[in-house]
Amino acid sequence: MIIRSMVLLNYMSETPGLKPRGLLARLFERQFVIVSTSLNIVSTFPFSAASQQLLREAGATESVVVTTSDELATCLPGTEILCGYTLPVNWRTLAPNLRWLQFPGAGIDSLAPTGILGADSGVIVTTAAGIHAINISEYVFGSMLMFNWNWPQMVRLQDGHVWARSATWYNLGGRELMGQTLGIIGLGHIGRRIAQLGHAFGMRVLATSRSIRDEAYQDPDVDQSFPVDKLRELLGSSDYVVISVPLTRETEKLIGEPELRAMRRNAYLVNVARGRVIDEQALVRALNEGWIAGAGLDVAEEEPLPPQSPLYSMPNVILTPHISGNSVYYEARLAALFAENLRRYRAGQPLQNRYDPARGY
Repeated sequence: MIIRSMVLLNYMSETPGLKPRGLLARLFERQFVIVSTSLNIVSTFPFSAASQQLLREAGATESVVVTTSDELATCLPGTEILCGYTLPVNWRTLAPNLRWLQFPGAGIDSLAPTGILGADSGVIVTTAAGIHAINISEYVFGSMLMFNWNWPQMVRLQDGHVWARSATWYNLGGRELMGQTLGIIGLGHIGRRIAQLGHAFGMRVLATSRSIRDEAYQDPDVDQSFPVDKLRELLGSSDYVVISVPLTRETEKLIGEPELRAMRRNAYLVNVARGRVIDEQALVRALNEGWIAGAGLDVAEEEPLPPQSPLYSMPNVILTPHISGNSVYYEARLAALFAENLRRYRAGQPLQNRYDPARGY
C-alpha cells in the first residue's frame, strides 16, 4: 500500500525537559503515526489530541492513527513536511521528498551536522522562535531576584533548620532591581520581552543586536541602543547583563576575558542563549577573582555539565540544566505556530521564522 501523507508522533523525540526512563521509556518507544489524505507531514514532537486536531484543520486532513515501525518506514519516503528536533544524517536518502522542516525549538545549531541548514539543501527550515519569550523572560528575572536575595542560601538554611536572626549574618538580600541598568545582548523575541519586563521593574534598559547599526537607533522598548562594536560600552554600563542571542560563527565566545573585564564588579550575568557564547574558562576565572558579582547560567559549553565543573560549587552561581524554555504551554504554542505555518504553506505564503543561512539563524 502506498501511503501518500501522514503525521508521525514519536514520543521518544527530544521534548524539552523530557527524559523518559525505565517503564516510561519503554512505553515511549511506541511510535504513533497519523496518516492523512492531504499534506505529507511527519512530526516527531508529541502533540496532544487537541493539537493534532488543530493541525488536521490547518492541513485540511482527516487522520487515523497507526502504531507500527513498518508503516513508518513505508511513510518516510513520501514525507514532505517534518516537525522534529533531530534528523538523520542520511535524511536525503530516507526522505527524498522533504521540502520543509519545522524545528520545535528556537536554536537550531544542533542541525548543522546534517547539512540541512545549507543554502543548497533544497529544504525550508523554520524555527519556533517566539514561543519561549514569556517563560524564558520570567526565568531571567527569577534568576536575578534569586541572586539579589541570595535565595539559594536561604534554601540551604531552611534545609538545615536554621533561622537567620539577621540578614547580614548570611548576606541575605540587600539588592533591588528598581533604578538599576539592564543590558540585553540580542533583541529578538526573548530579548524584547526581557526589555519590557525590565521597564516594569523600573530598570533602565540598554540593548545591542546586529540590527542596531548606530547609537542613534530608536527602539520603543529600549532606553539606549548600542551597535555590536560598542558591546563593551554596554557591558560597562550595566548592573545586570542578559545574553539572548543565537549561536552563530559571530556569537561563539562573544563574551571572553576582555568583555568580562569590561563589566562592573557588581554585575550579574544571565545566559539563556547557548553555553558556547561565553568563554567558560574565562567566566570561571571572572567569578573566582571578582571581576563580576555572579552569574545565572541555564546553559553550558558542554551539556550535561561535567560533574567536575567548578561552576557547581561556586556560591555566586545559580545553575540550572537548560530548562528556561520549559512551559506547560509549550506544546500548545508550538502547535499554534506549526498550524499557522501549515496554512501559509498551503496558500503559498511566506512561512514564519524561516531560517536564513546568511545570518545563521
